[in-house]
Amino acid sequence: MSLTSQKKPPQNTSIRSSSGKRPKLRLGRWLGVFLLAIVLIVAIGAPWLAPYNPAVTNSSATLLPMFSEGHLLGTDQIGRDILSRLIHGARFALFVAISPTIISAIAGGIIGLISGFFGGWLDAFIMRVFDVMFSFPGILLALGIGAALGSGTKSMIIAMVAVTLPETGRVVRGAVLNVREEPYVESAKTLGLNHGTIIAKHVAPNILNPLIVMSSLQTGNNVILAASLSFLGLGAAPPTADWGGMLSGGKDVMSSAPHIATLSGIAIVILAVGFNLAGDMLRDRLDPKSNLGTVRTVGGLK
Repeated sequence: MSLTSQKKPPQNTSIRSSSGKRPKLRLGRWLGVFLLAIVLIVAIGAPWLAPYNPAVTNSSATLLPMFSEGHLLGTDQIGRDILSRLIHGARFALFVAISPTIISAIAGGIIGLISGFFGGWLDAFIMRVFDVMFSFPGILLALGIGAALGSGTKSMIIAMVAVTLPETGRVVRGAVLNVREEPYVESAKTLGLNHGTIIAKHVAPNILNPLIVMSSLQTGNNVILAASLSFLGLGAAPPTADWGGMLSGGKDVMSSAPHIATLSGIAIVILAVGFNLAGDMLRDRLDPKSNLGTVRTVGGLK
């Protein structure tokens, strides 16, 4: 029988991965991006989207239920419009979630780089300091620092940085320990390049992926941590629209106005879930173990 007369195997038009398995749809990951986009749009458009000034009180319209005339989501104990406070609270929630992450990524990244690259007594000292900080539960450490510094946005951010910095530093240190043993780093040392050049050109670019993934996941945790501190009275001072503060105020009137605490709690969950799902997507895309074909070379050295 000629080759031309042989039947061709049926072609499968479905997309498959190189391993032959059908790729899974990451709809949940894109849901996180969608939720973050919604919160970001609301935060940016707060001055135009909010029907009222979130700080204005109205003693004649307190604890109005949802779908009241002129107040879609009702009012709180002192007559402030809840919808307006939720919309403006998105700005504060994003700020206190992202700011500590950026500070921790910069400070923890530098500390982790120095510790992992140079090693020795300096590495041992930094790790022991981190061990001491890790010995305290994160919320207790944040509460202690917040109580010592007093309530306020600045104190909250400092407390959150203290909680998140050790973990960031350790992740970066672990990545540096792997990278510094790579042949291209050893080649750079053989060529006589100084430590600063090696770190800047060959080490730092190759630890960005784990740092980005760590920071994105950490931001979701910061949403919950910030809300916890505000709930316990260590957040922003009134009349700042703060979801954690709204949750704290709403717990006192749960029997008569459960919508106050419920709506603010839902907003906190949406933002935290959005950051966590987006962080999972970044981890899937940037994890070198799942992207073996995207090995990067830096400075011409493999």
